[in-house]
Amino acid sequence: MTYVVTENCIRCKFMDCVEVCPVDCFYAGENFLVINPDECIDCGVCEPECPAEAIFPDSDDRATAWAELNASYSTKWPNITRKGTPPADAEEWKDKPDKAGQLSPEPHKA
Repeated sequence: MTYVVTENCIRCKFMDCVEVCPVDCFYAGENFLVINPDECIDCGVCEPECPAEAIFPDSDDRATAWAELNASYSTKWPNITRKGTPPADAEEWKDKPDKAGQLSPEPHKA
């Protein structure tokens, strides 16, 4: 089992999950985070830390559609090991549904 970042993270990108990850398996896109399934040790400490409630175990039906996307982008985006500054409008996007179309394929820019 691994954990998966899902649609709720899009345009929120709070990054609280990054701070608690013991193996630094998060990767950052412009407006979304992903977890590398080959690096995740299934500890689950990230899940309760996410203010957007965007992280689920891959065995959860809510994660199914996002598992491949996490695996793919984790090989293209830069690794992130520290919490950064979330977008200024993150709270406004936190509970909005149907954000998949807002996902940017661009990597995080430092």
